[in-house]
Amino acid sequence: MRVGPKIALVGGVPILAAGAIAMAGWLLLAQEERARGGAVLVADVYHDIATARLVRDQYAAADAQDRQTYAERFAGLTARAEAGLGRLTGFARIDAQRSRIASVEAALARYRSQMEAFVRRTQENDGLIREMNQRADTLIDLTDRARLRQQASNADLARSLAEKVEALRVARGLVARLNALRVRTAESAVIAAQGAAQSAGQSTGQAADPAGPAAAESEAQRAQARFRAASRDLAAALRDDGREAEAEALDALTVEAAGQNPDRGKLDGWIERNLKIETSGQESLHDEVAQLLAYSVEANEIEQATQNVAIGTLKLGPRTAGALLHRDAALAERMLAEGERLARSAGALPISPLIQAEMIQALDGWRARLTTTIGGLRSQNAMIVAMDGLAATMIDSAKALNDAFVGDADRFGIFIQRILLVGAAGLLLFGALVVICVARSILVPLRALQGDMVMLTGNPAGAAVRGTGRRDELGDIARATAVFVSEITRREGALRRAKDQADVALVELRRTQDNLVRAEKLASLGQLVAGVAHEINTPLGIALTTGTLMSDEARTFRTGLAAGTLSRSRLNHFVDRVEEGATLLCTNLTRAADLVQGFKQVAVDRVSDESRSVVLATWLDDLLASLRPMLRKGGHTVERACPEDLVIDTNPGVLAQIVTNLIANAVVHGFRAGEPGRIAVDVSERDGGLVRMEVRDTGQGIPPEHLDRIFDPFFTTARSAGSTGLGMHIVHNLVTAKLGGRIALTSELGQGTVVQVEFPARRADTAARALPTAIGTP
Repeated sequence: MRVGPKIALVGGVPILAAGAIAMAGWLLLAQEERARGGAVLVADVYHDIATARLVRDQYAAADAQDRQTYAERFAGLTARAEAGLGRLTGFARIDAQRSRIASVEAALARYRSQMEAFVRRTQENDGLIREMNQRADTLIDLTDRARLRQQASNADLARSLAEKVEALRVARGLVARLNALRVRTAESAVIAAQGAAQSAGQSTGQAADPAGPAAAESEAQRAQARFRAASRDLAAALRDDGREAEAEALDALTVEAAGQNPDRGKLDGWIERNLKIETSGQESLHDEVAQLLAYSVEANEIEQATQNVAIGTLKLGPRTAGALLHRDAALAERMLAEGERLARSAGALPISPLIQAEMIQALDGWRARLTTTIGGLRSQNAMIVAMDGLAATMIDSAKALNDAFVGDADRFGIFIQRILLVGAAGLLLFGALVVICVARSILVPLRALQGDMVMLTGNPAGAAVRGTGRRDELGDIARATAVFVSEITRREGALRRAKDQADVALVELRRTQDNLVRAEKLASLGQLVAGVAHEINTPLGIALTTGTLMSDEARTFRTGLAAGTLSRSRLNHFVDRVEEGATLLCTNLTRAADLVQGFKQVAVDRVSDESRSVVLATWLDDLLASLRPMLRKGGHTVERACPEDLVIDTNPGVLAQIVTNLIANAVVHGFRAGEPGRIAVDVSERDGGLVRMEVRDTGQGIPPEHLDRIFDPFFTTARSAGSTGLGMHIVHNLVTAKLGGRIALTSELGQGTVVQVEFPARRADTAARALPTAIGTP
């Protein structure tokens, strides 16, 4: 019996049984896959509905100008959920599932229509809010106009009050001097009468004091001097007041009253008459000053009330905006009552009727729109409640659908497991019995064939396979073995051709490596551009702010100059601010110019492959300045130590690429997230015209098992974070191939990493020097 029938006997029946089991399992797996696919679709629909609800809330809380984006995203999510429900119908297996899918579709359609109504209501409310803001701005402008008018009126009152006070002071001075002159006149008259009485007593022979006439005459002269002084003082006050005629009349009456035959009656009458006039004028001025003071107090109160209306409007706007943003209808109604109180306050102000009417009109318009907006808020809140109910219903239905599909898939999976377990056990038992019977009839000829194959393994060309003439399966195996020997010879040639193809691939790999180096240069240039934008933004922003402040100061100064209210202190303040602003402008613009010059030189170095002489300390400062934005994100600091007079002749672009990659590698791999670190770049001169550059960091270090693979291409421990594993490999190639130098790396866990790079200080040394790729300990 041939081996084939024997094998058919061994495996035919089990194969047929296995085929039947496989067919049943395939059908069941198809149903399970269908159920699993439905569960996946239900999960997508559930996610879209939940996300749409979140986007709805974001739409309600967003600013008016940003809401369109959320509305479009909501429409896209609901449309995708609706399409998913449509596809889910094809996965439904029973009518209950189809009915629940239909109910979710209907609820989703209502949900979308309610969202469209909500969007329309929100747009109406946004329009009303804009009109309210315009009304509030108009009201603030009107209160400013009223306040400015009241300030002008207060200034006029102040000038009038100052004039009246000055007039009152002059009147008081005149009254005081008139009273003094009247007193001196009366005193002079009394002393003269006493002298006359004494003279009369002497003429009648009465006894008198011998010193009496002389003392009386001396006293009369002093009284006369005081009288003339009081008269001159009063005349001078009259002339200062511009009353020249009255001063001359007083002088004439004074001369007449102080003569040999004094006549003081006219002077007394003139004094009494002018006292009455000046006293009356003084009382009138008192009344006018008191009235002006009352007007001034009232005007200040009006200005304060107007300012209170403006302040109330300014406070009312943000509070109303907050209430509308949070859809708080109760708070909005309180703001409406506050607006009504402001309207009453504005109506009670004694200001220009035209301005007052416009203010009341603006407040009434604001309140009317707020009333409409409050109704819209209540409508929005009701819509949100209804939409939340629909969303909850849809989410519950989606969960139920998911549970149904997952349950079907689980049932099918358990059924398949049982069928496979029973079928496998039966097949194993039947196969074992058949194999025991058939194996003995096959093993003996196979052992003979095995011996021939062992001989062919040692010498394929020196031995022949026996049994190629057999007509059974063993003969087929012998003939196949002969063919296998010939095939080995053919494949050796194919292996040689494959080696040639591998060499071509290696050349292509090196070309790709060069392209990656150029791409790394472009990435570094992008970091440089980001550094330029960030570093220059600060001084230019300060300069722009200073220029704006100087412009505002100049505008205020011009306004004061035009109004004629410019004072010396204001002029000094303006000069100080302008001088301070000019100093700030010069300082920050000079700093920006220095940054641009340094960044321009670094950019030229990075895109150029030419060699040039550079002062290494200055060049290194410019390069580190371009890397500060990358370091500032993690709070890292970088320090450099380099001889200030060290000048090298090298390729700055290659050197910049090396330093940038080393610092970036320390930032990405060396420091833990959220922990600031420190990087040190130390440069020193070595014997033999070499320069050593050490880049040290205080990071977490490199595990010992990774140290030998640091410079291998595509080796990285942060591939999940987007690293390619080419950074250090590119650094190694640049140091050894471009600079003709050597590089070494040492690290300990928890102690940081040190990278040492040595290269010739003069480019001419590169061709003549062949440095080893490892750096020994100095």
